[in-house]
Amino acid sequence: MDIKSFLDSTYLKTAEQAGISEIENQKLIVNCIQEAIDEKFKLVMIRPEMVSLARKMILDQNSKVNIGTVIDFPKGNSNYLKKIKEAKQAIIDGADDLDFVCNYEAFKKGNTLLVKEEILKCTEFATQNNKVIKWIIEVAALNNQQIIQLSTLIKNVVISNFKEDVYPNVFVKSSTGFYKTKDNLPNGATLPSIIMMLENASPLPIKAAGGVRNHEEAINLIRLGVKRIGTSAAKLISSGESDSVSY
Repeated sequence: MDIKSFLDSTYLKTAEQAGISEIENQKLIVNCIQEAIDEKFKLVMIRPEMVSLARKMILDQNSKVNIGTVIDFPKGNSNYLKKIKEAKQAIIDGADDLDFVCNYEAFKKGNTLLVKEEILKCTEFATQNNKVIKWIIEVAALNNQQIIQLSTLIKNVVISNFKEDVYPNVFVKSSTGFYKTKDNLPNGATLPSIIMMLENASPLPIKAAGGVRNHEEAINLIRLGVKRIGTSAAKLISSGESDSVSY
C-alpha cells in the first residue's frame, strides 16, 4: 500500500494560534509545502492566503502534489454565496481541493433547507470547475445521531442532483481539528465517528482528519475504507512512526 497517496499533509494554524511570529509561521508553512513536494504526498492542505505560494513552489519544482485549502474555516456559518466567493479566489490562486466547512450549527438547529442549499450550490460550483470538494461536518460538535443524519443528508443531496462520475470527487470529512471540546475530549476523527460516516455517506468517499498521528491508525482507517487522511504528521505516519504534536 502506498500510504503517501492517501495523505493530505496539513498545516492550518495562524501565527497567533501557533503562538509564534508571522515570519516563523511562514517558515513552517513553506516547510510543510516543501515536505509534501519532497515526500510526494497526495496533497498539501494550507490556508487560502498561502495557496498562491504553494502553487509557485510546486510549479517551480515540477511537482505533482495537489493543493488543498479550507473554505469558511473553521466555523462554516457563512452563507453559500460567501463560501463560493472564497472558493473562487482559491481556484484563481491555484487550489485543486476545496474543503468547505458545512454549516453544522444550522443543521443542529433544524435548518436543513439552508444546509441542503449550500451543499447543492457549493458542490455544483466545485464540480463545474473540476475541483474536488470535501464537506467538513465537525463530528466533535455532533452527537451520533447527528453524524448519521448529516452524512446522509450530504449523500442524498449529491446522489439526487449529480451523476455518478461526480461522486468520487465529493468527500465527507470528519473535522477541522480546531473545534473546542469540553473536558479535553477528542476534537477530530474517532473510530466510531468514521465508521458512522462510512456507513451513511456511501457511495461518497470519506476523509478522516483531526488527531490522526499514528501509522497503525492511518492504515486501519484506510482498510476500513477511508480515501484520504488529513494530518499534520504525514511524514512520520508515512515512515511508520507516530507523533504527539497537536493538529
